[in-house]
Amino acid sequence: MEVERIAWKYALINAIEHDGKANSKAVIGKILGENPELRPKAREIVPIVNKVVEEVNRLSLEEQKAKLKELYPEYFEAKKEKKEEKKGLPPLPKAEKGKVVTRFAPNPDGAFHLGNARAAILSHEYARMYDGKFILRFDDTDPKVKRPEPIFYDMIIEDLKWLGIEPDEIVYASDRLEIYYKYAEELIRMGKAYVCTCSPEKFRELRDKGIACPHRDEPVEVQLERWRKMLNGEYREGEAVVRIKTDLNHPNPAVRDWPALRIIDNPNHPRAGNKYRVWPLYNFASAIDDHELGVTHIFRGQEHAENETRQRYIYEYLGWEYPVTVHHGRLSIEGVILSKSKTRKGIEEGKYLGWDDPRLGTIRALRRRGIRPEAIKELIIEVGLKRSDTTVSWDNLAAINRKLVDPIANRYFFVADPIPMYVEDTEEFEAKIPLHPDHPERGYRVLKFTPGKPVYVSRDDLDLLKPGNFVRLKDLFNVEILEVSENSIKARFHSYDYEVARKNKWRMIHWVTEGKPCEVIVPEGDELIIRKGLLERDANVKVDEVVQFERFGFVRIDKIEGDKVVAIFAHK
Repeated sequence: MEVERIAWKYALINAIEHDGKANSKAVIGKILGENPELRPKAREIVPIVNKVVEEVNRLSLEEQKAKLKELYPEYFEAKKEKKEEKKGLPPLPKAEKGKVVTRFAPNPDGAFHLGNARAAILSHEYARMYDGKFILRFDDTDPKVKRPEPIFYDMIIEDLKWLGIEPDEIVYASDRLEIYYKYAEELIRMGKAYVCTCSPEKFRELRDKGIACPHRDEPVEVQLERWRKMLNGEYREGEAVVRIKTDLNHPNPAVRDWPALRIIDNPNHPRAGNKYRVWPLYNFASAIDDHELGVTHIFRGQEHAENETRQRYIYEYLGWEYPVTVHHGRLSIEGVILSKSKTRKGIEEGKYLGWDDPRLGTIRALRRRGIRPEAIKELIIEVGLKRSDTTVSWDNLAAINRKLVDPIANRYFFVADPIPMYVEDTEEFEAKIPLHPDHPERGYRVLKFTPGKPVYVSRDDLDLLKPGNFVRLKDLFNVEILEVSENSIKARFHSYDYEVARKNKWRMIHWVTEGKPCEVIVPEGDELIIRKGLLERDANVKVDEVVQFERFGFVRIDKIEGDKVVAIFAHK
């Protein structure tokens, strides 16, 4: 009996901490770890634990909590008293209070996603930690391949604001072309840059062999004349490129005399129009701006290490000190698309509904699913500055989000794919159910049962509804199942008391009487599953609110169309 009591304690704790499902191995491990004197009896304990876990998993999450409060109330007291330790970020190298300047430099060619958010959140957090400055710099100088679009400038600012990130300054690289021209000309005059008119194929052939381009060592006057021709429109797109001189024997060919500025005919840029034909490439514009804007610390993905190598040549030539660079690995979510190019392709092909399609990993999609900004921030800080690539499961993010939404989300009954149940031998009854079990002060909702009228239950529960079985209609009464057909269920009233159901270990199911139409959009991998059903008639839900559909999961109310409610499934 003592082993069974201990098994119930740890099985209930394990279930409550894992969405209502206890794991036998974890429970056995906990029992033997906490009670080493039981190890010699491990073989005898296993079947006892398996039986208890099976019984615990038959209970609803609320029943599990009630049982644990009865057996081991100390668990909840300790949980309440325990102050959750927030994982902080490590100190920043060479950082001084009031002198740290960080930046986030997205390309506005698409909505930004969880992977991008890592650099944004880290940059902002460290700027605030050191009472410094955080700059949002739009890297929008590629009007051809990664073409910026006006809508994404606004989207990025909105998404950052939703994440709690308010930039101290917003900079548009496309507004700063004259600054890049000034430094390009200065480097040409110094003999540290030159204008190359080789074909891309010819230059690549020479570069890979470590041979200098024939234009590399021509006089500065010749280079400046070519530079003026680039600006004046005498060269067409692809005919001339400004290159930064580097080590022609560098082990990485991509670093050798890398391109800094190129010509784009008719760029039709969303901000600059066709005013400019010579546009800087990423490494040149980024290097110049980091110095001009006083950036002291850069947070960038490990894949940008090569870019840093390129940029350091400019800093060396101009006598500047390169910012402290903190590299981190890529961050991705298991089974969720983050790639902007794949997302754009999917939208164009009609596969995705837009940049906020709930199957995606964009910030807008996560927001639409009911993920809180604090959950995203906590996840990023928890992952921290790891240099290795990190793939988190959806369960990781859901677990953090659940802690945030569980205390604030009201509860309602939603019956998916409803089937009517007619109950004999009953009287009129009102079920008074709290909007939140832990917060009675929020009030109650009242569901009325009228004899002769059906209650609707979910077809998902048909396995429990076999003739001869007993179930409890949650917060209503206990019934015996008499007949089950494809279109209806016949049952007989048994008793009102919950204790009767608990002692007999009867399963609990949810129900509605008169419900209003409701659809829940459930993202499953690359698919969107639509669950149609009924929501409590008087459920007072609002658009953008996160609520819990009992025994179904947390959802965000996406829209209300007349009497119909459309919600998006967040997680269990």
